[in-house]
Amino acid sequence: MEENNDLNFNNRVDLEKLKDAVIQIKAELGKIIVGQEHFMDLLIVALLADGHVLIEGVPGVAKTITAKLLSKTIDTGFSRIQFTPDLMPSDVLGTSILNMKTSEFEFRNGPIFSNLVLIDEINRAPAKTQAALFEVMEERQISIDGHTFKMKPPFMVLATQNPIEQEGTYALPEAQLDRFLFKIDVGYPNLEEEILILKTHHDRKGVLPQTLISPLLSEADLLEYKNKIFDILVDEKLMTYIAQIITKTRNHPHLYLGGSPRASIAVLNSSKAYAAINGRDFVIPEDIKKVISPVLRHRIILTPEREMEGMTADKVIEMIVQSVEVPR
Repeated sequence: MEENNDLNFNNRVDLEKLKDAVIQIKAELGKIIVGQEHFMDLLIVALLADGHVLIEGVPGVAKTITAKLLSKTIDTGFSRIQFTPDLMPSDVLGTSILNMKTSEFEFRNGPIFSNLVLIDEINRAPAKTQAALFEVMEERQISIDGHTFKMKPPFMVLATQNPIEQEGTYALPEAQLDRFLFKIDVGYPNLEEEILILKTHHDRKGVLPQTLISPLLSEADLLEYKNKIFDILVDEKLMTYIAQIITKTRNHPHLYLGGSPRASIAVLNSSKAYAAINGRDFVIPEDIKKVISPVLRHRIILTPEREMEGMTADKVIEMIVQSVEVPR
């Protein structure tokens, strides 16, 4: 009986419109991107949950192009920053320049002043440039020369990094990693997908992928859909379920560092968005299971012994989720 009420309520808040928009975005991206269904779902969830995304994968698995194409489906500002070892904080944030006419300093915006910001190879810049992102990622503002500049919503950082290249890279500080809602690992396609990639590339006949993507959402649409996420129902039992999983990461023998309360909130927000893109106004345990690994994999640190044995963060997360009873 309670579930029927939820479904009626779902029709009242019109999640169908949001669900249709998500289907359209995925269909538009599907013109170029083969497979990667979960990757696209997580990017859209992060967009709705107002979170930043770290995308990791070997070169050539469409990390950057997917992020760029997603930005093309939304009629909003986009900028791309290529991180390099000689990049300075002012190259990202902006700098004050002396206006010779007025003899006063004027602040010139850096490329971070946009809506969707793609940072390519984020682990190539040194620590001081990484630190420049701390405030803007968490508080959506920049403090420079005694002035505070607010970022215009929507604001989302999509960052890519290559896991196998070590030379000329700098590990991201834990505090910065914690500011990413998700870390998405992009793997190789399977044989069928690889064949389809070759066919679609051949059929495009040299046409650039970006030119095939049309804007589907306005900034107003996106804001409206984001506001709907607040109305998604979460049973108290499911909040307890999330808290139990995160708490277990803090005293697990395989882990040196567990998830913080920010991780719990990230699971809550992203599971609400995951429910919404599936047309539901209530969260189910499956929604939590879908987002738990991307939320936690960059927030936990394995003990050196387990790392040497070849254990991975995803395996430990799976063990923890299986050890916690799913609420009925």
